[in-house]
Amino acid sequence: MGLLETIHSPQDLTRLSGQQLSRLAAEIRAFLIRTVSRTGGHLGPNLGVVELTIGIHRVFDSPRDSIVFDTGHQSYVHKLLTGRQNFDSLRQQGGLSGYPSRAESVHDVVESSHASASLSWADGISRARMLNGEEDRSAVVLIGDGALTGGMAWEAINNIAADKRRRVVIVVNDNGRSYAPTIGGVADYLASLRPTLDSVRTHRVYEGTLDWWKRKLQNGGAVGRFAYKSLHATKKGVKDWWAPQGLFEDLGMKYIGPINGHDLAAVEHALTQAKNYGGPVIVHAITEKGHGYAPARADEADQFHAVGIIDPETGEPIGAGGVQSWTSVFAEEIAAIADERKDIVGITGAMLIPVGLHKFAAKHPDRVFDVGIAEQHALTSAAGMAFGGLHPVIGLYATFLNRAFDQLLMDVALHKAGVTIVLDRSGVTGPDGASHHGMWDLSMLQIVPGLHLAAPRDATRLREELREAVAIGDAPSVVRYSKGNVGVEVEAVERLPDGVDVLCRRPAGSRQNDVLIVSVGAMSELALDVSNRLGAQGISSTVIDPRWVLPVARSVIQLAAEHRIVVVIEDGVRAGGVGSRIRQEMRSAGVDTALNEVGLPVEFLDHGSRSEVLERVGLTARKVAQDTVEQVLGTKVPVARPLPGEVPSATGQLPKL
Repeated sequence: MGLLETIHSPQDLTRLSGQQLSRLAAEIRAFLIRTVSRTGGHLGPNLGVVELTIGIHRVFDSPRDSIVFDTGHQSYVHKLLTGRQNFDSLRQQGGLSGYPSRAESVHDVVESSHASASLSWADGISRARMLNGEEDRSAVVLIGDGALTGGMAWEAINNIAADKRRRVVIVVNDNGRSYAPTIGGVADYLASLRPTLDSVRTHRVYEGTLDWWKRKLQNGGAVGRFAYKSLHATKKGVKDWWAPQGLFEDLGMKYIGPINGHDLAAVEHALTQAKNYGGPVIVHAITEKGHGYAPARADEADQFHAVGIIDPETGEPIGAGGVQSWTSVFAEEIAAIADERKDIVGITGAMLIPVGLHKFAAKHPDRVFDVGIAEQHALTSAAGMAFGGLHPVIGLYATFLNRAFDQLLMDVALHKAGVTIVLDRSGVTGPDGASHHGMWDLSMLQIVPGLHLAAPRDATRLREELREAVAIGDAPSVVRYSKGNVGVEVEAVERLPDGVDVLCRRPAGSRQNDVLIVSVGAMSELALDVSNRLGAQGISSTVIDPRWVLPVARSVIQLAAEHRIVVVIEDGVRAGGVGSRIRQEMRSAGVDTALNEVGLPVEFLDHGSRSEVLERVGLTARKVAQDTVEQVLGTKVPVARPLPGEVPSATGQLPKL
């Protein structure tokens, strides 16, 4: 029986010796490599925080002390130490979440996986502790150097630093390769002295003595103030030589480090000093993403930040060979467009490869800008670039556009800036769960004046609509697509003059127009399946793909007027989505055809595969077809317009009073 199997709660760590803790760290790494290689997940980040997580749970008392993981993808070790060791169905329906989850454990605090928010949580938690008279309870944050590129983190630091009484410990997990630790004999000697130095600097007597001398000298007239400035400058210079503070020196908070984040003794010593200080402290730990796993360390791209199913020995992916993804189609096409147009520039928020701008960057490195985890800045900077004569293309995960809505509305749209936003992982994304589903964009974007919104159904339409988007120079344009494999090509039987594609008419040549099915983006295969099922019941249908769902094409409204009922199928929330917008446009045009919005409920959807989530919410061909048959027959609202000579159904009518 290994040590890991004996750990059921963080309290079990307190009985382990230093040697046993090292063994435990090795067991955890072996466990993660073995299990995550079977399920996929965030492997590299978790291999890098094993010792940090053990140290946090050894020094602090969770859940009495609140532990917040920024982004949360590095919480696997935390799960293991808090009694969750069944990783067989990690990120699968019914299994453990890939992020902290309050439903799983009282030790989990923040579920959202959107980066840079952890420090604001800690600010709020620590304020509540103070007001409730619980000053002895700590708020501990584990945040990566990447998340510190987000402006929200610095807004929080500004507030945390203003109150020296609150127990906030910020553990900076610095695994950026640009922050390589200094090596050599002198560095080793200074490193051996830093624990002693930090012990002195975080002692309350030391702080009290400094404050006393500061007041004494500053109240001592011109000579005293001169003496204080001279001594302070000398202290700062010695401190910077002894232990360089880097970007942390002017934050106004106590700083410990940098320490070796893989040295358990050093980690525990630093965290103990931070805890005993009793006020806001930054502990700066240097770590390696993918530590202890050679394939991850050899991965130049991102040290196995997120992997699919892989061979644990080699790290090579298993299966899915030769399958083209939506992201790869975009990557090829935007690189080709950039070759043709010198005004095209790319912007990414710390996700060059995941959003597919890496090929563009490889060919034109001076025209692709990684702004860090700063979506708000990305949008407004893009507006400035458009004003300067460029056409920016911003690559984002759809869920992260939420963070920059104000900038899209007020900086891009209000100024009619020619900016293209490409939303990867739109709709139901699957295993990453509630905060990663890109299900809000279709509704959110409906209210942006002048915005053009495209939803390609396949690879050919993605290339086509991307080129149409970058041709728009006086308004924002958005191209959104799903996660994963791009799927089969779905050819149209006809393209209408305003660009709407007719995918099928069943039965061909029929004069009876029962159902108009409006398919949005990747829902085309489902829509065609629904049409087939309706045909088997003797119900005629027309399936169209608007291609551009904003602005609503005139032909969509005309076709709606010619059919008995309209069914709009989209993989966004129904409230305020494409269906709602089409219904409003129909009413404005005097078209009273019934319309059924088929989409996602306004709920936070748990993780699972895309197909599992869609089935869970009833977004399947069988369910949509069944509902539509009942609507055509008049037994379920909204009721289809009656055929000539038919008596309207009483279903859904108000009773006579």
